[in-house]
Order: sequence, then C-alpha cells, then structure tokens
Amino acid sequence: MLLVSDKWKEYEILYAGKGAKTERWGQYVLKRPDPQIFWEMDEKSNVKNFPDAIYHRSNKGGGSWEYIKKLPTSWNISYRDLIFNVKPTGFKHTGIFPEQAVNWDYAKEKIENSDKNIKVLNLFAYTGCATCNASKSGAKEVVHVDASKGMTQIAKENAKLCGIENNFIRYIVDDVFKFIEKEIRRGRKYDAVIMDPPSYGRGTNGEIWKLEDSLIKLLSLINQVLVEKPLFLIVSSYTTGISSISLKNVINTSSLRNKFKNIDTGELSLPIKDSDLLLPCGIYARCDNC
Repeated sequence: MLLVSDKWKEYEILYAGKGAKTERWGQYVLKRPDPQIFWEMDEKSNVKNFPDAIYHRSNKGGGSWEYIKKLPTSWNISYRDLIFNVKPTGFKHTGIFPEQAVNWDYAKEKIENSDKNIKVLNLFAYTGCATCNASKSGAKEVVHVDASKGMTQIAKENAKLCGIENNFIRYIVDDVFKFIEKEIRRGRKYDAVIMDPPSYGRGTNGEIWKLEDSLIKLLSLINQVLVEKPLFLIVSSYTTGISSISLKNVINTSSLRNKFKNIDTGELSLPIKDSDLLLPCGIYARCDNC
C-alpha cells in the first residue's frame, strides 16, 4: 500500500526536481538534495518560493548549509496537537521526518481506541516525534531508546514543547540490542513497538549495526518483549535496495509472525504542491490484530 502524509498544515514540499526538494518548514523555506528526485522540474512548479537556506553536499562526505538570509538556530512547527523543534544539521536533516505523520496517526488511533494501559517501546527513537505522539495519545508509559545523547536531549525538548514533559517517558541512551536483552532478563513486556532502524550505524560502544545483517535478530528479540497479543508493531526503513515485499517476507518468516493477524507493508510518501507527483520516502510495515 502507498501511504501519503498529506495532513500537514505547517510543512509542504513546494517543488522538486533535478535532485533536490524545496520545502516550507513553518515560516522558513529550505532546499535539500534528495537521491530519489532524478526527474525534471515539473512545469507546474511554483519556483517563486526562493529558499532561505540551501544544503550543499561535499564530495568529501557530509555537506553544509548556505544561508541566503539569517535564520534562527531552530524553530517550531506543529502537526495536529504536536509541536516539534526544527533544527537544520550538518547532515542535511532537520530532526523531523514528515512522511512519518501517517504512522503517528495510525499509532494515535490504536492507542486512543484501546481499553488497556498501553506501554510503548520506541527503538532508534531519534528526536522523539513518535515518542511524543504515543505519550500524547494516552500511552501509560513510553520507553525511548537511542544511542545518541544529543538526539535524546532534543526528544526531551520536543516532549516539553508538546506539554508532556511530566508524562511517564523513560529516556534510555543505549545500544538497542543490549537494552532489549536487559528487558528480556527483567521480564518486561510491551504492548506496542515502534522502530526506525538505520541502514548502518554504531552503538554507544562502537557496536556495528547493518540492517540486512541485524533485522532478523532484532525481530526475534522484540518477539520476547511483546505481550502475547500486541496492539501494534511499526517498522520503517530508508535502506536503499530493500523493498516493502522483502520487509514483509522478513516479518512473515520471523518468530513474531504468530503474534499478529495483519501485516501491511508498502511505501511512505509526501505530496508535492500543485502537482500530481509524490516523493517516495522509504518503506514501512504495520502489524496489528484488528
């Protein structure tokens, strides 16, 4: 299935083509490269919206921002009842992946309609957008796990912006595998798991993560911390070359397959303003029992 995150009011892709997208983040316009965009500029595109800042890649890796006008270090945008910090980084990211909004809506609906006290585990939790959404939707407890202290600090700031800094959210800076193995030994169980594993990364002590080599083991561990009838599991992936069919096959052949009645996989996307084009933004899997 193709999911389109088209409910944003303060974010939009103004136009896209020739390797880059120009986006409105609240009152500011940013232009960033995107490897998925190898088509020509749509003739209908409104190119009158000139960017306030442009990200340029370096042939040595990474890149930097060229500021056309002076911008604040960070600013806020909202999605429904959520408020998040936007902060352009040296790796072109802003701290928010807007295509994930459809997954936030899905999790919100599941949590709000449940008659249980839901405990959510968010792995590779980054700046905590999904953490804030789950807590704001009424989850009794949310455990936020990420190996980066800096990203975890931003997650705490996002929780404060959302007015949930006093909710029961546990912030864990740790390697995901090590943390889940500890939870298994403690006998802790969760009703829902959200995860957005990187293509490649390192843990707090240099542990190497590679999606193709590690996902099957991770799903096996997650199976051991899920309750017998979980509310949902959300998996997102931006790894080049891995299709939603492959992701579905991995889940279907994993140990946690028997805990879910439904497995839906497909692509995430964002609309491009004033056109019939969509920007592909990775793949997803949703597993549930209703």
